[in-house]
Amino acid sequence: MTMPRAGMRRSAMVAGTAVAATALLATGLTTSAAGAAPASETGSQPAALTASARAEMLREANASKANIATSLGLGAKEKLVVTDVIKDVDGTTHTRYDRTYDGLLVLGGDLIVHQAKSGDIKSVTKATNATVKVASTTAGVAPSTAVKAAIKLAKADHTTGASADQAPRKVIWAATGKPVLAYETVVGGTQKDGTPSELHVITDAATGKKLYQYQDVKIFTGTGQHNGKVTPGPGPGPGTGTGTGTGTGQYNGKVPLGSVKSGSRWLLKDTARGGHQTYNAKHSTDQTKQGAAFYDADNVWGNGKPTIAQTAAVDAHYGAAMTWDYYKNVFGRNGIRGDGKAAYSRVHFGDQFGNAAWNDDCFCMTYGDGAGNKEPLTALDVVGHEMTHGVTSATAKLKYGEAAGLDEATSDIFSVGVEFYAKNAQDPGDYLLGDKIDFNGDGTPARYMDKPSKDGLSYDYWESGMGNVDPHATSGVGNHFFYLLSEGSGAKEIDGVKYDSPTKDGSTVKGIGRAKAEKIWYKALTTYMTSNTDYHAARKATLKAATDLYGADSAEYKGVDAAWAGVNVK
Repeated sequence: MTMPRAGMRRSAMVAGTAVAATALLATGLTTSAAGAAPASETGSQPAALTASARAEMLREANASKANIATSLGLGAKEKLVVTDVIKDVDGTTHTRYDRTYDGLLVLGGDLIVHQAKSGDIKSVTKATNATVKVASTTAGVAPSTAVKAAIKLAKADHTTGASADQAPRKVIWAATGKPVLAYETVVGGTQKDGTPSELHVITDAATGKKLYQYQDVKIFTGTGQHNGKVTPGPGPGPGTGTGTGTGTGQYNGKVPLGSVKSGSRWLLKDTARGGHQTYNAKHSTDQTKQGAAFYDADNVWGNGKPTIAQTAAVDAHYGAAMTWDYYKNVFGRNGIRGDGKAAYSRVHFGDQFGNAAWNDDCFCMTYGDGAGNKEPLTALDVVGHEMTHGVTSATAKLKYGEAAGLDEATSDIFSVGVEFYAKNAQDPGDYLLGDKIDFNGDGTPARYMDKPSKDGLSYDYWESGMGNVDPHATSGVGNHFFYLLSEGSGAKEIDGVKYDSPTKDGSTVKGIGRAKAEKIWYKALTTYMTSNTDYHAARKATLKAATDLYGADSAEYKGVDAAWAGVNVK
């Protein structure tokens, strides 16, 4: 579809809404005018955008960002940087901005401006309510002090080869309270379980004190896979989707694969899905290399067993295709970043590496082979989980405090969506995570959505202080919410799997159906969540999304409210 060039007209209209917009900014997450008729799902759901249409919208947003900053009442030293734009079917646009102060990036200063088709600002969502201002941008400690402290911290976390390849950058830290001048140092190396590391350490530029840290390599689990008994994967079965080749995976059976002719051979590259390619790391731990391309003489790949390298590639390549199709056909999203360009996958990373990871820097997914190099972490839900980290990074970011747990929950939620979407007979949809990879060595899943604490790690309900806990554990609250919203509380059997989901207060929650729950979460993620969204802000975001899609008096809105109450978020 082609978008009209409305940037100049919007810029002019925005100037007339300055006072109203400034008032909206002061309130954080805001809503439409009281008494406005609720939009239908058809009108408020995301519009499918071609890469060129999205690029045009980004150009328009960049042309008008100075006027938007003025209208929002930002200070003279503050500027906006356009990062993403979403358009609804009814013409409403949701434009994401990072913020700079005196040329320095403001971490936790991102915001979203929601505009009607007319160009009028309807509301503003921001990560912080604080006024972004510091007394000086001159640091009191040397950059080398920040680097030494960050490397020391990484080594204390058992990171090998810890080093900072680039000098720390000065930033404004605004994610946890009053904005302060800070350094952000990125420490590379290898984590204790073999996962590549990109540890971000934020230190006060005046005192050298650590303010925050987070790991930017997103993994499937924080505990690492077992090294016990190997369980064979399922045999060949029917697949779904389109592709020029066929393959037999360890977990997905016989499936179609995107491939292209390269001379007399076939290359494992999916040109129908942004050029996604799968590579063979050949057990290397070199994080800077893609690996070797996969070629085949007859375009028939894998044998369903981990005895040949192609088998894991089949599952990873197919999983990426299904995830791409899920986002495109369910939400109208054209690739991870909405620009029609694919990431890449690399399998056989490391020796018995029992994890999978998403990395923004390489824009890629990495998969280890697990116990005995015979249990690759390439099952459909693992692939969907990692690829979704890329979607979150391109939209809400979800980095700081409880937001990190919401990031992991989002990847779990949409990996479940991918499983149900794929309709693969060898790996049918369920509310279990990692159930095909024998993660624990006893046939049990890595995580459960109906009662997350069954994994011995995850939280069933929200409690204070969760922002300082492993996000793979605090994701349980978001996972539990999604299950309750989809299926409701109590004991039930769904597609042959038994579930029994409790609530914190003993209340009964009636599910609204998984498809609607997915749409609500996606809209909340892409239009109302920010880098600093905690669980209570996620409740507001999903209620706003439910209002947009179904109305404030709808059963769906009431279901969202009840499901959050069930996990102690009120």
